[in-house]
Amino acid sequence: QVQLVESGGGAGQPGGSLRLSCAASETIIIVNDMGWYRQAPGKQRELVATITTDGSTDYADSVKGRFTISRDNAKNTMYLQMNGLKPEDTAVYYCKANSLRTNKGITYLGVWGQGTLVTVST
Repeated sequence: QVQLVESGGGAGQPGGSLRLSCAASETIIIVNDMGWYRQAPGKQRELVATITTDGSTDYADSVKGRFTISRDNAKNTMYLQMNGLKPEDTAVYYCKANSLRTNKGITYLGVWGQGTLVTVST
């Protein structure tokens, strides 16, 4: 089964930190470029950060200097370290793999996780 599973969401306080993880299911052996997206209530989904297979990163202006995206290719896991949280960071956070390959040699494009809710408030 092809899955990306996010974890680590929850409640945070302004100025605080949370760390999100996105793990690929065991059947996935190669994951290419990945990214974190978020969707706040009543708003469109937006890009937060991206990371290539060789570790090159890019960030939305709204999170630059506060969030750090990283990945462990051996574990097929991606992370988002969120520091300096703001109430406007409240959203459902989704991970996405632009493409991935399973142990059966099947390639999937545009695979999304189910999302994890982050709420920032006092």
